[in-house]
Amino acid sequence: MQKIRQIEFEAGSREERLPGFAPDFPYIATRAELDRYAERFVPWHWHRAVELFYMESGALEYETPAGRMVFPKGSGGFVNSNVLHMTRPLARGEENLQLVHLFDPSFIAGEQGSRIGQKYVLPLTAVAQVELIPLCPGDPQQAALLAQLRAAFDLEEGAPGYELRLRNILSEVWLGLAQLARPLLEQPASPDRSSGQIKTMLAYIHEHYPEKITSADLAAAAYLSERGCYRLFRDCLHTTPAEYITGYRLQAACRMLADSARPVAEVGWACGLGSSSHFGSVFRRAMGCTPTEYRRRWQDRDTTRRD
Repeated sequence: MQKIRQIEFEAGSREERLPGFAPDFPYIATRAELDRYAERFVPWHWHRAVELFYMESGALEYETPAGRMVFPKGSGGFVNSNVLHMTRPLARGEENLQLVHLFDPSFIAGEQGSRIGQKYVLPLTAVAQVELIPLCPGDPQQAALLAQLRAAFDLEEGAPGYELRLRNILSEVWLGLAQLARPLLEQPASPDRSSGQIKTMLAYIHEHYPEKITSADLAAAAYLSERGCYRLFRDCLHTTPAEYITGYRLQAACRMLADSARPVAEVGWACGLGSSSHFGSVFRRAMGCTPTEYRRRWQDRDTTRRD
């Protein structure tokens, strides 16, 4: 199981890169140590892989364009393919630890056009109605799915039959999810271009964040009016384009401060926040400390954990 302390993105987009994903076995298990993320949260992103997760400890808030949901210890859920989402750890008195299965739908469906894919997989992954399915231990049916989901992490990788046992467990969980999602699937679906358009604008920010970016630039990238650009950011991400751009630049600054020895003034220019005085002002207002203090705290924390 891979330990994850930050996420990486594919070049020029906000699609998450999944190291270890192999064409002949498109699956990875991760142990997300959420308190170790330099940004203190997992920023907006998406991935073709579906996500099944279990909260080992702490609590986690998921946000999608449809809204927010909190997952305490012992709960879990399903995030559909290509769904925009972000997460934020909430617990302060204990470690926020999440176990995650990430796999391409073909891991269960088999080859394209298969009966299993058409009958069981596509009805979930190809609809806009299903973004996030919560699993609560207080419900007996959902508790059984959570137990199966959690047990799959205990399978010994490399042991004889590991791949088949894993796929069997996740297929059983998938069947249970399909039953839970039935009321959502019965709702009428409407064509939605907004997901692709907001992803295009996020990709533009990811590629150009060190430069000056205007709402007109974003709107042009997605073939929208500026008014349409503002509406999509408000409806999908619950923020404005300017607020999102500043937030993304601060995320980049946090990673640079935590992972490098670059001078603070250089970090300010590299992340698009300008001079050291302006960078320091914006950073302090958002993070509650100066860039230098943030770097010191993060490096001291890493030293303590290694000891």
